[in-house]
Amino acid sequence: MEPTSIQVAGFGGLGLPEILIIAGVAVLIFGGKKIGDLGKGLGEGIRNFKTALKSEEKVEEKKQA
Repeated sequence: MEPTSIQVAGFGGLGLPEILIIAGVAVLIFGGKKIGDLGKGLGEGIRNFKTALKSEEKVEEKKQA
């Protein structure tokens, strides 16, 4: 049986209205400044993780050479 309409799922199956509601609740709970700090911390964590992965690759290349 085929579906009668095709639904496009957003991030993790959430649509724009759901994402906006979640963002609104997060701002109400944490406040605007805290959200910025959380985003900054997340960005720094991702950057450090990528740097660590690159340094591991360089160490592996030196061991193989």
